[in-house]
Amino acid sequence: IWVLDQTVTIGATVPTGFEHTAAEEVLEKLEATARVSKNRGRIYFDITTDKLLKVHQLKSLDNLFVVVKEYDDYQFKPTKEEMQIDWQELANKLPWTNALEVWKLNNSIKKKKGRRKRTNPTKSDQCGNVDAKSTDTVPSDPEELCEDLEALEVKGNQRDVSSQPENYSETEKHSEIQDQESGVTPLKFRVTCNRAGDKHCFASNDAARDFGGAVQEFFQWKADMTKFDVEVLLNIHNNEVVVGIALTVESLHRRNITHFGPTTLRSTLAYGMLRLCKPQVSDVIVDPMCGTGAIPLEGVMEWQNSFFLAGDNNGTAVSRSRSNIKHILKRTHGGSFSGLPLDIVQWDLCNLPMRSSSVDIIITDMPFGKRMGSKKKNWELYPLCLREMARVCKPGTGKAVLLTQDKKCFLKALSQMEGLWWKLHTVWVNVGGLHAGVFVLKRTAVVFGTTPEDVMEPHTATGSQKESMKDGSL
Repeated sequence: IWVLDQTVTIGATVPTGFEHTAAEEVLEKLEATARVSKNRGRIYFDITTDKLLKVHQLKSLDNLFVVVKEYDDYQFKPTKEEMQIDWQELANKLPWTNALEVWKLNNSIKKKKGRRKRTNPTKSDQCGNVDAKSTDTVPSDPEELCEDLEALEVKGNQRDVSSQPENYSETEKHSEIQDQESGVTPLKFRVTCNRAGDKHCFASNDAARDFGGAVQEFFQWKADMTKFDVEVLLNIHNNEVVVGIALTVESLHRRNITHFGPTTLRSTLAYGMLRLCKPQVSDVIVDPMCGTGAIPLEGVMEWQNSFFLAGDNNGTAVSRSRSNIKHILKRTHGGSFSGLPLDIVQWDLCNLPMRSSSVDIIITDMPFGKRMGSKKKNWELYPLCLREMARVCKPGTGKAVLLTQDKKCFLKALSQMEGLWWKLHTVWVNVGGLHAGVFVLKRTAVVFGTTPEDVMEPHTATGSQKESMKDGSL
């Protein structure tokens, strides 16, 4: 018998490099101990199903799935033909039942999300930006979820039509409802295989096809690569094999952003960076190159006792940030701009309108020199940035968490500023396929203006201008 608080294993993809940060959040908010997979960018943890809603509200996780079965040391057969038979046999002997019940329960959560959201559709929803799922309009009452589960049980094998992808046409829905009434509509599914390792005699497409064929035969489901109800995941990393069922159709990482720029940072990565700097009560936290505001938005939602200042030299970016904030405020504070400890300004990041030694934490996504700026400009920009950040940051206690893919240029600039910044550690991350570093820096105790680094200013003008920059009031 299925019970609501049954224990299941949830798998989640997280930004590569931030697995331990995500595990920390899981421990803190769910009191569950996460295992970091050998396959980078994944964690696993056990929960009771009444906590499924809370899992969706975690800030570090991109995509969620429920684990059907894990194999730590799968014995792969040596030939393609033998593997084909192996995949077919595997589908028949897996313990599918619990995972499918979690999938059903998860659909009931998503259905409630959708139903509540559609009562007051925002412009962004109508534009097809269905990602902006509100995490705070979901029912938090386990009994409600239990009722949903019972309703699903009553229907037997009939599928809940409202769990369809939102791009289904009404005619398709109608014909499916008719089919369902006659009890003949099978679920639609696809198998997605992620494979890493060089000791396999098959490609990921082969595994997905062979395993998918066996799943289809076992359940009598219908294969559909685009309008599927169930996505079965086959994750293979060397000898580790995990079979799962996806619980998210779209990644959770776009949760707060409705107005995107050319290099919008994933919310999950922004959250991971913020956790690295451990914001404290009353900290002043600055993002001097905020773009569309992903970092300050994440910050202000989670650390409401700190104060966030964000800015950009690009007016379009600043207005996108404002739009994103307004969207969040509509959802959480009834639209009042004073509800959040956050301000957004257009400014020149090499000449910030702030007093010296007034900031606790600087956290930003620096231009990579790919889609924004250029590598050549970075050689000039990065030293100026680091110098100005050192000026406004509190000596001895201030921190900076800076993301860049232009590692060579950044490390050179950092070496020029070694009297002002110490590098504590680096987290290597994958940003849209680019290998980037999150550099965690500590401000030295040296007062700005007393080291050769400040005095030598190669690209700024006269001493009097420098003085006025130092004394710029907030």
